[in-house]
Amino acid sequence: MRHIILNLFLFLSAFCFAQETDIELKNVSDTILNTKRILKITDPIDGVKTMQKLFPGKLYHLGDKNTFVSWKCKTCKPSPFTDANGVEGDQLFPYTEGVATRLLENIGYSDSKGNQFKLFVFNHSVYDADGLQTSRFSGGLISIAKFAKNGNVWEMKSFQPAIAAFGSFAQSPHLKLIQIGEDQYALSLVHANGGAGAPYNGFLYLIAGFDGKYQPLMEVGYYSLSNSISSEWSSSYTVAVDNNKKFFRDFVITTTGSYKKAKGTEDDYEVDLPEELAAMAKTKKQFNFVIEKRFSFSGKWYKAVGKPVVKFLNIK
Repeated sequence: MRHIILNLFLFLSAFCFAQETDIELKNVSDTILNTKRILKITDPIDGVKTMQKLFPGKLYHLGDKNTFVSWKCKTCKPSPFTDANGVEGDQLFPYTEGVATRLLENIGYSDSKGNQFKLFVFNHSVYDADGLQTSRFSGGLISIAKFAKNGNVWEMKSFQPAIAAFGSFAQSPHLKLIQIGEDQYALSLVHANGGAGAPYNGFLYLIAGFDGKYQPLMEVGYYSLSNSISSEWSSSYTVAVDNNKKFFRDFVITTTGSYKKAKGTEDDYEVDLPEELAAMAKTKKQFNFVIEKRFSFSGKWYKAVGKPVVKFLNIK
C-alpha cells in the first residue's frame, strides 16, 4: 500500500508541475522592433529587468536557470534572419507561434576615457508550451542592446531586436568581448553543430558594429573539430597590434590538431579537411599539424590575406 500511495503522489506531483509550466503568451506591440527606441534606466541596471522592458512578455522562472519572457506580436511582420546551421533556411522573426526570449550575456566594459558601457545579448527561440528549447539544427537568434552610463542613468545607445542565429537546439553559444581597435569592441562566438554521432564542425564568427548596426563581419571555417574518433583540431585567435590600423585590426588564427584516416567503421567518419591538409591526407595515414592564417578587414568583411603558414609533425 505504501508503494501505491507513493507512486500516486509522484504521479500527481508530476501532473501538477506540468500544469504549472504551461507557458502563456502575452501580446506585445510592434513598436518593440523599433531600433530607434529610447530607453533610460537608473543605476543599477539589471539584465532580466532590462529584457522585460525591451521585450515586455510574461516572465517565467523555471528550474535549471531557465528564465525567459514569453510573448507574441500579432501585428509584427516577420523578417528573415540567417541561421548559421543552414539546414532549415532563414529564421522568420518574430515567430508567428510566439517567442521565448532569454538573457544570454551581461557584459560590462570601459573605454580608455573611463566611459562605462553595458552589452546585453538576448537569445530568441520559438515558443514552447513547456518552456523548452528544441530543434537540433535551429540556432538561437541573438539580439543586442548597448547602454552607456551617463551620471546615474544608463542610456540605450543601440538596439537590434534580431541579428542572426547560431548554435543548436535554439540556444546560441556564449559570446566573448574582444577589443579590435582603439576603443572599438566586438563580440566573438564559436558556432558548432553536427549530426547525431557525427563530427562537430566549429566556425568562428565576429559580430561588430558597422554601418550603423551590429552584424557578422567574419566567418572562419574549420575553426574546430570534435566528436571524431580519428581526427580533431581547435583554434585560437589574437588581434594583431598595428599602430597603422586604428580600427578593425587584423586577426591571426592558429589551428592545432591531428589527422588520422578513418577506418570507415560505424562510429568513424571521414572528416572534411581544410584545403591546406588535403594533399598530405592523400598520401599519409596520419599526422599532426599547425596552421596559421591572417584575416584583414576589406571594408565590408574580414578576408584571409597572405599565404597560410602550415607545419606538419609526426607524419606516418
